[in-house]
Amino acid sequence: MTNTPRIASIVVLVWLLIGVLAAGQRGYYTDRDQNCASLGTIVVTMIAGPLNYMGVNPKVDDCALPQPS
Repeated sequence: MTNTPRIASIVVLVWLLIGVLAAGQRGYYTDRDQNCASLGTIVVTMIAGPLNYMGVNPKVDDCALPQPS
């Protein structure tokens, strides 16, 4: 029972690392147009993890940041 949290942590870490790799292979880190949407696309690609290699291609097309008052 005590190994369950450790195994779950390792699975989550590997999942996110696969997402980081997929974002890198798609060139998202070197994209010259850095904005809210491109950052959102990087994050959702990382979260999607191995699903990226099964045809999932998450993208954030538009986002709006709150303006300071």
